[in-house]
Amino acid sequence: METSQLYRIYLQHPQISTDTRKILPSSLFFALKGDKFDANAFAEQAIAAGAAYAIIDDAKYRVSEQYILVDDVLGKLQDLARYHRKQLTIPVIGLTGTNGKTTTKELINAVLSQRYKTYATQGNLNNHIGVPLSILSVTADHQMAVIEMGANHQKEIEMLCTISQPTHGLITNVGKAHLEGFGGPEGVKIAKGELYDYLQKTGGVIFANTGNEILAGMRNIRGIDEVIGYGTNDNQENFINGKLISNTPYVVLQWQKQGGEVSEVATNLTGAYNMENILTAVCIGSFFDMTDAEINAGISGYTPGNNRSQITKTATNVLICDYYNANPSSMALAIENIATMDAANKVMILGDMFELGDDAPAEHRSIIEKAISAPASRRLFIGKAFYDQKDGFDAEFFSTTEEAINTLKDQPVTNATVLLKGSRGMALERLVELF
Repeated sequence: METSQLYRIYLQHPQISTDTRKILPSSLFFALKGDKFDANAFAEQAIAAGAAYAIIDDAKYRVSEQYILVDDVLGKLQDLARYHRKQLTIPVIGLTGTNGKTTTKELINAVLSQRYKTYATQGNLNNHIGVPLSILSVTADHQMAVIEMGANHQKEIEMLCTISQPTHGLITNVGKAHLEGFGGPEGVKIAKGELYDYLQKTGGVIFANTGNEILAGMRNIRGIDEVIGYGTNDNQENFINGKLISNTPYVVLQWQKQGGEVSEVATNLTGAYNMENILTAVCIGSFFDMTDAEINAGISGYTPGNNRSQITKTATNVLICDYYNANPSSMALAIENIATMDAANKVMILGDMFELGDDAPAEHRSIIEKAISAPASRRLFIGKAFYDQKDGFDAEFFSTTEEAINTLKDQPVTNATVLLKGSRGMALERLVELF
């Protein structure tokens, strides 16, 4: 079936389902394949659960007109999203980066939603499946869209840009993550820079933290001179300049639009590293003619979730829960943040960082050294990668999360500010109940 034909069906049934356990009534079910499953086999189940049509790519499962046969289900989903995107005339803000993508996306959405009907990527649907699903969720009623794009190999952002077709965009930062897939730090720059390439080619608007030298270098080699700048570097050419007032434990900042009045806002975010994420949202809100009051309402009203820079207060401790993901860049920032916090008793609990390939030993050892040099009463390192680097360091090392749990039960932490940071697979959330 041609994409244009399928699009007419989509307009009659504009909700997409990909999971038979969560079938939306009268939706289109796309039978995607995975490493260990083939959803073609579940197409009949999807129809029985209320889907209007099932899009399949295996002819043997086509038993009625409700089963639409295509060459490749995933490819057709992506093509349908591209077709739908071309019908939209609203600003689409695309963002990628090593750290802070989701928090920045949520902040931008929180600000823009104060005035505009905005759609933003739900959760972490930021890959080759999530981006088309996000675009297909944008309706004629939406006035703006904020689309997060993630990647773990080169050419992925380039492909996602062909689907989301951003009119505006930004790279939060470039650091050490997915080094195995990208082929090292320089590979990360190339991959994330694909968003700059797309915006440069299409005449899109680039928002940029002008204080980030890596991003500046990436723009310079492309000859990109015009950006809507923001930062904490008091650059007189910046559209927005900001200043950190306090971080104990929540960020309070001042910001000023070029030629405007100074505004102050208190947030529900911890971590000085979140300043650039906040200023991104401030900059974009200001660019789209929002008032200072609207912007501040969006910033102050946003509460982080999903264990990203999330403060949890227990009877005796303050927990910084930041274990949704981890890489050397975000880990270093988290250590720097707790090191500068005004707290008498600090404890660091750090879990292994994944997908670092051959760089894993050196990167884990570097993080240990950084944590050892920062003020803390206890430092606990969890996971095989950290454990393998333990020789010569005066700290607590555990090869598994279970071992750390047993020790913390015997030697509990009280009256402390505790950083919990690690890759999702380390399951550090299991430690929360111990505090």
